[in-house]
Amino acid sequence: MKEAKLHLLLPPLGILLLGTGVLLLAHRLTADLLLLPWLAAVIVGAFFTQFILGRRDGTDLTLFPAAMLLASLGLIMIGRLKPALFLTQMRWLLLGLIVYLVLVFLGERFLRLLSYPYLLGVFCLLLLCSALFFGTEIGGSRNWIVFGPFAVQPSEFGKIVIIMFLAAYLTEHREVLTLPRHRLLWLKLPVLRFIAPLLLIWGIAILMFVVQRDLGSALLFFGIAVSMTYMATGRKSYVALAFTFFLGAAALSYSFFSHVRVRFNIWLDPWSDPSGSAYQVVQSLFALGSGGVWGAGFAHGHPNLIPEVHTDFIFAAIAEELGLLGSLGVMLVFALFFYRAIRIALACREETRILLAAGIAVVFLLQAFIIIAGVTKFLPLTGITLPFVSYGGSSMIASFMLLGILTVLSKKENRHG
Repeated sequence: MKEAKLHLLLPPLGILLLGTGVLLLAHRLTADLLLLPWLAAVIVGAFFTQFILGRRDGTDLTLFPAAMLLASLGLIMIGRLKPALFLTQMRWLLLGLIVYLVLVFLGERFLRLLSYPYLLGVFCLLLLCSALFFGTEIGGSRNWIVFGPFAVQPSEFGKIVIIMFLAAYLTEHREVLTLPRHRLLWLKLPVLRFIAPLLLIWGIAILMFVVQRDLGSALLFFGIAVSMTYMATGRKSYVALAFTFFLGAAALSYSFFSHVRVRFNIWLDPWSDPSGSAYQVVQSLFALGSGGVWGAGFAHGHPNLIPEVHTDFIFAAIAEELGLLGSLGVMLVFALFFYRAIRIALACREETRILLAAGIAVVFLLQAFIIIAGVTKFLPLTGITLPFVSYGGSSMIASFMLLGILTVLSKKENRHG
């Protein structure tokens, strides 16, 4: 057992307490009798979690405090932007902590699922297709399934399953995938049945874009599949095939579907309709510009002019009120996630676990990149969440599940030496 490094939680929990205090003094939050018990539960839960991690030999002790830093910042921004949702998001955060601890305790028993790649593949298909057939349109995307007062986003949990499936499948068939037998133009490819699962994933990504109007999830799933395939095989042919497939599908989608054309036209020229379909993007750009280097100051900006600012555009709110420095701080935390996850991957003994940790590293960095690029107009607006920061129970729980798997992989028993 080593030191739990509880002091690493002081900055994130300090931000949470200080931000909550400012919101209470500014009367943006009401001193509800339920607020303080839930806040105390989150603080106690965070320290307890870090203490438990310290008792596990070799477990990474920096990832959880980094996640709490992002979650605390997101929580106070939600309290500032949508006070009515502050307590709800705090409950989701506490539930995320519980799910994280359960995964850490399950450990190897959970990782046994890697022995059943085809079962994981079928489960992933069921998750993603559930939104295609039973989804409800919320915020312009049909990627939610509504159960009474609750709405679940299957794609958030689908990305966990797809990473596990690809890690197991690519490891099992790595030799076949790296020794192609057929030539298609300039590409060298293996037997079709071995790349069929990859083609299926790419096809589902395109369907998510066209049918569900969910560009963010489509890019995310596509990026996960391409990057993990390349990491497993080292062959550029798969990357070239994937991008040819994606560009062809994107061109056909642009030609045949009007909502796809609208999305791309907004990206190319948002100023052609600044008060209509491009309103969110234009207001986001104004927020980024007015923030400057130092920002307008917490609770002193006007990010509420952006619709759905607490979900898709929370990074724009951070940039306006905390400035360039705050924005860079958020991006550096995601870079830290990627760095630590890659180190965990390189230290793992089994190839399946190497790919699993590397896939989680990619998903955190890629998801952050996609949403930040959409907010800054580097890419078309995507509509996915910023992990740990944006409002949403599905996103919060899925992010802590990925973090839990990464924590299990960081244990000494899984590493060389």
